[in-house]
Amino acid sequence: MPENQDQIRAKVAELETEHRDLDNAINTLTKKSDFDQIKVSRLKKRKLVLKDQISSLQDHLIPDIIA
Repeated sequence: MPENQDQIRAKVAELETEHRDLDNAINTLTKKSDFDQIKVSRLKKRKLVLKDQISSLQDHLIPDIIA
């Protein structure tokens, strides 16, 4: 297994951790009655970007198999 795949896996794990942390932050903020909607919106956008990056990196780990 090439070292490159290990680096990709490490990056995926790092991004997943950040994604999970953002999810927790969003949940905590939205539990307040006077939460900042703009801040929550920015966090959700960042979370979406992370999800896309994770998916893209995971696609590099899975070989293309044409059936």
